[in-house]
Amino acid sequence: MLDGVAEVVSAQLSVDATDPDWRAQLRAVARDFRRPALAHPLVVPLLVTRPLATPLGLRSQAVLRPLEDILALLTRAGFSGAEALHVYRALFGFLFGHALNELQEIVENPDETDDLLRLGLYRLPIGEFPLLRELAPVLAGYDGVAELERGLDILLTGLAENAPEGDAFP
Repeated sequence: MLDGVAEVVSAQLSVDATDPDWRAQLRAVARDFRRPALAHPLVVPLLVTRPLATPLGLRSQAVLRPLEDILALLTRAGFSGAEALHVYRALFGFLFGHALNELQEIVENPDETDDLLRLGLYRLPIGEFPLLRELAPVLAGYDGVAELERGLDILLTGLAENAPEGDAFP
């Protein structure tokens, strides 16, 4: 049953392995992953931990299809197979972490107008947590879409800088 849940989420990830813009495809995968992750918060921990119980060769084709398609996309872009696998792991490591971070952004008192109070940060000693308290407005204004895009900018820029020399794609 748990494998079935992973299959349903994986089936929502569509990768055009022939697209010459590998970065755009990885962004699309990230956005496609975020939607069901937020719609079904309990699925993220399952996706993070379920592979530990299922060897790669025993996973369903639906779960393996995004991996195969991303590997094909990246090898067509000039990455070696091993490099493509590193990119896949970096991307999904980021996506799992991002989804878990976004899901934990809990507001203690949503009706409170003061961010320090809304987030319960007033409980923290000023001398020990000055930066967290100072960042209360930034923390309260968490924007999952913007955070995802900024994280992808950082990740994909780094990957592009380390892309194979023959990478002629933008």
